[in-house]
Amino acid sequence: MNPSDQLNPVVLVHGLTDTNVIFKPMTAYLQKHGWAVHSVNLLPSNGDCELDQLAKQLDTFIKSALPNQQPFDLIGFSMGGLVSRYYVQRLGGLDRVQRFITIASPHNGTLTAHFSQRPGCVQMRPNSPFLNDLNRDVPMLDQLNFTSIWTPMDLMIVPATSSQLQVGRTIQVNVPLHSWMVQDVRGLQAVANALREPVQNR
Repeated sequence: MNPSDQLNPVVLVHGLTDTNVIFKPMTAYLQKHGWAVHSVNLLPSNGDCELDQLAKQLDTFIKSALPNQQPFDLIGFSMGGLVSRYYVQRLGGLDRVQRFITIASPHNGTLTAHFSQRPGCVQMRPNSPFLNDLNRDVPMLDQLNFTSIWTPMDLMIVPATSSQLQVGRTIQVNVPLHSWMVQDVRGLQAVANALREPVQNR
């Protein structure tokens, strides 16, 4: 475990139709416990932009917000988890991210994405080319400390088990609403605990 005075900076990535305002409770909680927190605003976040393009925005944000080569921990909520995965798996984030946490992210797609024809939503459908491509080499996430946090009561990620991956650790938090996953104290505590996990040697 890192000493408390050497905690990695944390980057937060929001979900569909959100802004970084959704992370206000999490930001306050993590800052109170000693973390430096950075949160990106992805534009547009309504699905009009493909997720790989949003990942490039995330890459640009990280390069501007953190010193070059600074290790950091990455947290993606919902769609933000997929954007973050693309950054880690395709844009070189694997070299810098030490702990990677996704919260209620549709790793295997969500049936609710069929309600929209917007490009980013289409990419979140089960068996989409985008998801199949990321899941084809998902074992690379074993190279870092990966945690997926999910709730079985999620009505946005359908089926809710889609938020789990076959790598890393899975933590179930029984929060009744999708958006509460980044606000409920049980979710916040799960995130803080995951951020304290020892970093794997590579």
